Amino acid sequence: MATRTPQQKLRGRPRDPNRTARCREEILDSAARIFAENGYPHTDVQVIADTLGVGKGTVYRYFPTKDALFLAAVDRGMMRLIEATGDVKQSRDPLEHMRDAVKAYLSFFQEYPEFAELLIQERAEFRDRKEPTYFARQKVQEPIWRAQFERLIAAGRVRDVPIERIMNVLGDLVYGTMFTNHFSGRHRPLKDQAEDILDVVFHGILTPAERRRRARGAKS
Repeated sequence: MATRTPQQKLRGRPRDPNRTARCREEILDSAARIFAENGYPHTDVQVIADTLGVGKGTVYRYFPTKDALFLAAVDRGMMRLIEATGDVKQSRDPLEHMRDAVKAYLSFFQEYPEFAELLIQERAEFRDRKEPTYFARQKVQEPIWRAQFERLIAAGRVRDVPIERIMNVLGDLVYGTMFTNHFSGRHRPLKDQAEDILDVVFHGILTPAERRRRARGAKS
């Protein structure tokens, strides 16, 4: 039997350049689901490998430790959230765009509740991390929203208050709503939830008469 030259060996079936990326995604899909179901301390990497029909060593080839696998699954969830909210069609009115983005945010966690679980577990199991993945990734989005609020303030459509204050309050309301939905199993229409959040943010709870009364009291 003739021995093939190195050049002849290279002419075999070409390697799939996307295979590595697909394998990594499949591992993260399985890991996110199993970590969410069993909790980080009670999840063995072998179980994740078994669901994929591969050896444990294959998983470790992509993620050298259980910690690395878990944190990669959390980070991937956040990147998907950013993509979901970033894919919202840009409206001519930035306030309408904001409403659609809030709805997309809540819809994401309704569709992928395992990622809410992973955020909870990360906080419980990795308290020594300087900054949780959620907040680190959200910082990437801050310049986009900051620019929108700057334009709205300049146009006289939003009160001239510190943008950091606006973003913190709005972010806390949306973040809190997501976790309330997750823990309580609440299934109110997401469009209604987005409307409620932004109605209170945009209009407050006080009537114009009460706002004037309080303004007069503050001056006296």
